[in-house]
Amino acid sequence: MLLFRAAIFFLLIAAGVCFAFYLGTGQARYRQWGLIILKWTVIAALGFFGVLILERLV
Repeated sequence: MLLFRAAIFFLLIAAGVCFAFYLGTGQARYRQWGLIILKWTVIAALGFFGVLILERLV
């Protein structure tokens, strides 16, 4: 469980770094990469917390 939390944390940091590069350089590819990383991080987090909720119910 600690591994999944760390992975989600590092993905959020990676998205933040991409957005910082976008602000620093103005290149749209960094914004696009940041949004893609953020989207998949949210999907992974929802799946992770969904499993935790189902584990509590069962």
